[in-house]
Parts: sequence; C-alpha cells; structure tokens
Amino acid sequence: MNRPDRSSQTIMVTGGTSGIGRKTARGLAELGSSVVITGRNRARGEKVVATIERETDGSARFLRADFSSVTEVRRLANEFRDHADRLDVLVHNAGTFEGKRTLTETGVEKTLAVNHLAPMVLTYELVDMLVEREGRIVVVSSDVHRNATLDFSDLSLSRSYSGMKAYRQSKLANVLFTYELARRLSGTGVTANAVHPGVIPQTGLTRNSSLFARLGFNALRLIPGVTTSERGGAQPSIYLAVSPEVDGVTGKYFDRKKAVRSAPVTYERDTQRRLWEWSVEQAGLPETLPHN
Repeated sequence: MNRPDRSSQTIMVTGGTSGIGRKTARGLAELGSSVVITGRNRARGEKVVATIERETDGSARFLRADFSSVTEVRRLANEFRDHADRLDVLVHNAGTFEGKRTLTETGVEKTLAVNHLAPMVLTYELVDMLVEREGRIVVVSSDVHRNATLDFSDLSLSRSYSGMKAYRQSKLANVLFTYELARRLSGTGVTANAVHPGVIPQTGLTRNSSLFARLGFNALRLIPGVTTSERGGAQPSIYLAVSPEVDGVTGKYFDRKKAVRSAPVTYERDTQRRLWEWSVEQAGLPETLPHN
C-alpha cells in the first residue's frame, strides 16, 4: 500500500490556545500544516488563529469545547467533520490541574475526565478519519506518571484527594491508554505514541490549583537544567506529529525526542485493559474502536 501524501497535513491540537499547545500549533503551521486548535475561550482561540494565519504559511481554525463534558467532546468531533475532509494527526495536548476535587456531570473526577477520558472519546469519534490517512496520534503525558498508581475502586479519589495525586493519575492513564490504543490500531497504519514534553513552569496548567502549588511549581525555574520553555516543550509533539524519523513507530513513550522506558506498571496488559474497559463504560463508548 502506498502511504498518503504528507504535505499540507490537517492536524488537530487540543488545548491549542495557550502554553505548549499554542506553541505546538504555531510550529506545525510554520511547516505549512492546516491546524485546528481547540479550547474553552473563544476570544483567545480566535486571537491565536489570527496570529498563526498572519505570521506563518499555514492555516488555522478554532473550535470551542469544554473537555470536562463528554457531550461537548462529541459535539466538537461532529463540528470538525462538518468542516474538514481529512485528519492526518491528532495531538492530545489539552490538560488541567485541579486544586480542589470536582466531579463532572457524569461523576468522574475532573482532572481524569479532561486529561484522559476526553482524549479517548475524541479518538473514538475521529479514528476512522485517521485510519483513512494512516495518521498519527500524539498523547502529551508527563514523567510524573512514574510516581502514580491507579486504584480502580476509587479512580475519582473520593477517599484521598490532592491536585498532584489527581494529575499524576491522569498522566499514568495517558500512557496506559496510548499503549492499549496502539495495540488496538495495529494493522491500520495509524501510530500512537505518548510524550513527556519537559517541565514548563510558565504554562497555564496550574491556574486552577492552590497558591501553594503554583508557587512550588514556579520555583522550579530557579533550578538550573530542570525546566524548559513553552517553545521547547512543544518540540517533542511537533517531532512526533511530522518527523519521518518516527514513521511507523507506535506504542512508545518519548522523553523529548527519544523513546525511553515508561514506568513498569504501564506495560501491564491487564492494567491497560482494565482502564480501557472502565473508560468506555464511563463515556458510553463501544468496547471496540469503530475503525473497520
């Protein structure tokens, strides 16, 4: 089978209105891609789109959605389909860090809903378009997953909650999801990889966290070699989205631009499967990806 033309790709970057998502969208547009960015704030999104179209050779479009709502994610996918005839790359970048425990309308802890469940639902809704293009899926995770655990009896953390615990859990879920997704997409030509972008204190990720957490995160800037810029944090996602060096590479975890071993728990097939089954139940999805 001849691989599809990779020029003028259409790439969706979720959470593309600020932080490394904005830099990722900008960098992809500079390479000539047609970029679709998502976010909650329409004014901010339209401003980013205008800047991209004015200052790069690519094109951009903004679609509004609240990723804490499964219904909103599905609406976003339908809106995308109404205006696009192809999807080459899906970059799951949107994320949140919640200082207080909050449940979504379906009873899922918000950090897990936004960071893990929404990407899974969006993948389900758009996977057929990616299969058609033999596309790529990039999941932005974090090395904090190495200090996380999953308690399937309490994934919404009703017994013990902290913003960092919830965030670590969601980033572990990202890696487990990516590995299970890659296996389920085997033979379709679609690749799925997770990436640690580095530590970026200036991102707006912690805007909903406590003052103490924000101060602690920003203090990391004072430690030489620990942090990177938003532009630097975007480079791994851009690399995985378009580089020919990773053509056909799937089911891997990248630290910046290098494939490395993720936490041992992420390779447990049973844990991958259990998370998948829990997720499809919470989101009302079919157990099997609709790509055939």
